[in-house]
Order: sequence, then structure tokens, then C-alpha cells
Amino acid sequence: MNWTNFPFFAATAALLWILGMILLNFPGKRKAFEIAGNVLIAAGLAVLVCFLTLLWINLDRPPLRTLGETRLWYAVFLPLVGIITFLRWGYKWFVTYALLLAILFLSINYLHPETYEKTLMPALQSVWFVPHVIVYIFSYALLAASSLVAVKGLYELYFKELDVNTLHLADNLVYIGFSFLTLGLLFGALWAKEAWGHYWTWDPKETWAFLTWLAYLIYMHFRTFQPKRTKAPLWTLSLAFVVLLICWFGINYLPSAQNSVHVYAQ
Repeated sequence: MNWTNFPFFAATAALLWILGMILLNFPGKRKAFEIAGNVLIAAGLAVLVCFLTLLWINLDRPPLRTLGETRLWYAVFLPLVGIITFLRWGYKWFVTYALLLAILFLSINYLHPETYEKTLMPALQSVWFVPHVIVYIFSYALLAASSLVAVKGLYELYFKELDVNTLHLADNLVYIGFSFLTLGLLFGALWAKEAWGHYWTWDPKETWAFLTWLAYLIYMHFRTFQPKRTKAPLWTLSLAFVVLLICWFGINYLPSAQNSVHVYAQ
């Protein structure tokens, strides 16, 4: 199993997700359609997990080295977050968002294939490599979702009436995502100590990781100490996603980061 098989698995997962979205959003309250929609969405997720597992076995290393490989993990985590959120809070629109964004990332991988090598540089051959990157990508999926909820909240604030449930959903996603983000920072520090002898060196990636962490911390500060304010925290949460995107792959294009050990392979 290798990347030549990716189009088949990606197309199958996307088709199952599209069918699942149609059934889930079918007019009327039909429980059977809702159940069938959830089953199809879960089946699409299982297809992608199957490909990811087989790819891991074929490469004989974790598929976490390149941007394309991290996009694949992102496409796995987004539907998972969407399904869990729907089952917990019942937001159908959120599942649709998660699935459409996952399909977008699969499409990017299909349209822009990369060269995937099997070898890992010595610094990546660490016990911290897998938990650090996976925890980070999962936190990115949660935090990106929270920023979209914030955009929805801003729309309601300016053009309708802000639904308190929108803020509650944003809070829950941020709290969970921030916990995983913090865990990723700690894993990264332990990995850096093992590989280079220092917990933190203010490498460009580390700097933007700290700024991302700080952006979501500011949102939580607003919500904890000034719970009646809504505009400032929603704007903070919306813009925090821009910082996250720069941290994830934007630094690949920054001149100051060209010699960074954290830049993803292309």
C-alpha cells in the first residue's frame, strides 16, 4: 500500500461522507436517516483510517514527516471531531463543516502530490515524534473548529442575535483543544531536550507555537474573567486561527525559518 492508492481511498471516503451529509440533513426529523447518515460518515472515516494504517506499515515509519502526511491526519481528525460534537451537542451544521473541510484537505493532497521518503532523519527517530505530532494535529482540528464557531458567533452578533449555545460550543472546543495543544508543547520540549539538549531554543516554529498557545489562552482569559463580553473574545478566537495556520505550515515560507529543524519536508 502506497500513495498511488490514495485517490481510490480518498474518493471512497469523500463519497461516503457526501452521502452521509445528505441523509443527516434530510428535511424532516427522520431518525432512520440520521442513523444511516452517521453510519456512512463513520464508514468513510474507517476507510481513511485503513489507508493511514496500511501506509504506516508500508513506509515502515509514522506518516507524519511531510505537510501532505499531516494533512491526511487532519482529514481523519476533522470528521472525528464533527461526529463527537454532533453526538454530544447535536449540531448538524458542524458535522457538515468538518466533512467539507476534510474533503478539501484530501483534494489538496490529490492535486498536489508530494515525494514521500521512507527514511527519517536521526532527530525524528524518537519516542516523542509520534505523540508530539499527533497530539498537535488533533488540537489543530479542535481549535480550527472553534474558530469557525467564532465566525458564526460574529455573524449572529452583528446580523442576528447571538445564540448562547454558540459560545458554549466554542468554549468546549477551545478548552479541549487547548489541553491537547499544551500537551503537544510539553512533548515537544521533552523531545527537544532528548535530541538537542535544550527544552526550548526560540526556533521560529517554537515561537509561533507559543504565539498560538497564547492566542487561545487570551480567549479563555476573556471567557473566564469577563464572561459578559462577547465581541472581543469572538474576534480573538477568529483571528487565532490565522496564527495557527502560520504555525502549522506558514513558517515553511518564512525566510527566517529556512534553516529550522521544524520545517516540514516537501
